[in-house]
Amino acid sequence: MDANNIKFRCSSLGHLMTDPRSKSELISETTKTHLVDVFVSKKYQRNTDISNRYTNKGLMVEEDSLTLYSRHKKRFFKKNMEFMSNEFIIGTPDIITETVVIDIKSSWDIFTFFRNNNHDKLNKMYYWQLQGYMALTGRKNALLVYCLVNTPEILIGDEKRKLSYRMGVIDTQADRSFIDACAELDRLMIYDDIPMEERVFEIFIERDDSAIERLYSRIKDCRAYMNEYLFKVAEVFS
Repeated sequence: MDANNIKFRCSSLGHLMTDPRSKSELISETTKTHLVDVFVSKKYQRNTDISNRYTNKGLMVEEDSLTLYSRHKKRFFKKNMEFMSNEFIIGTPDIITETVVIDIKSSWDIFTFFRNNNHDKLNKMYYWQLQGYMALTGRKNALLVYCLVNTPEILIGDEKRKLSYRMGVIDTQADRSFIDACAELDRLMIYDDIPMEERVFEIFIERDDSAIERLYSRIKDCRAYMNEYLFKVAEVFS
């Protein structure tokens, strides 16, 4: 196994770009931890990306968010299915137009949606993900789009079951307090009453070639670290 052949997913690039505390170090402890995960995933075919309710919703409502964004912009956007790669990185951007690459994030609920809208600083993971997509597509501009769409019924059902366990409810059809709590849960997860224009917001990100070059340089350092340390560890067990 040769780390010089490893390419990193755009969604993970933020882990690589965490700066070390000491100027004498090339990569941070956070980055080293991620590299261990990458090594194990490659060598032993195991994956640390265990699904949770947030990622489940994002996957399940992908088409709904794309439709919402298309309606909001009054333009049809087609989901990109092309897997892309270069010497260093890999990824599949959500939308690629003639001038911009777009990544859509589906918020878990209305509170997380507006929290993201209120942040002064762009999420570091998303910044590097979009820089990676621009590097892969050659686009000069990117849009990070947050969408608020209804939670699928199956996930709402999961939340109601968890609620019944927490409340210790046996007869879910007769317990008034549980029924009222479920009504509030529905209201928290269904947004048909909210105007479409209030359920989408965009963050513009400009391509930074110097940042992309720093990314590639960091990937070279990461590959060297994996070759020098992690694969030596693997040889002990071979």
